[in-house]
This record gives sequence, C-alpha cells and structure tokens, in this order.
Amino acid sequence: MTQKLLHVGFGNMVVAERVVALISPDSAPIRRLKDEAREAGLLVDVTQGRKTRSILIMDSRHVILSAIQPETITARFEGEA
Repeated sequence: MTQKLLHVGFGNMVVAERVVALISPDSAPIRRLKDEAREAGLLVDVTQGRKTRSILIMDSRHVILSAIQPETITARFEGEA
C-alpha cells in the first residue's frame, strides 16, 4: 500500500488522503479552532516561525499550521508542482 505524501513546507509532509480541509487562517472561527486544537494538544505548527498562511485539518482532528499559500498546497495536492 503506497500513500501519497503532501509537502506542507520546510521538509514537512502529511499523508494526502488524511487531509479533510485546507483553509485560510483569516476568520475568527478558524482562530478559535486553532486555539481549541492547541488546548487539546492537537496543534502541529510547521511554519518555522513564519506567518501562518494556510491551515490543514486532518481526519485525526489534528490542525496543521503551514507557511505555504493554500493555492500552492492545492497545486501540490493535485500533482502540478
């Protein structure tokens, strides 16, 4: 069984099939979701100290912060880049 890995920045990968949503971090509900994930120990920050540009929601309820634009991750997910 082979799994496609999705590059989310700075050498970090996630299993593409486990991504439920790829969202922009701009709205207040998304900020609350991020805070709740931090409190639950489910937040994974792979930004390397840079600004969060996209948030990935995984099927395991983990929330992954990435410094890569959502459009770039989408292109990688679709196999274009």
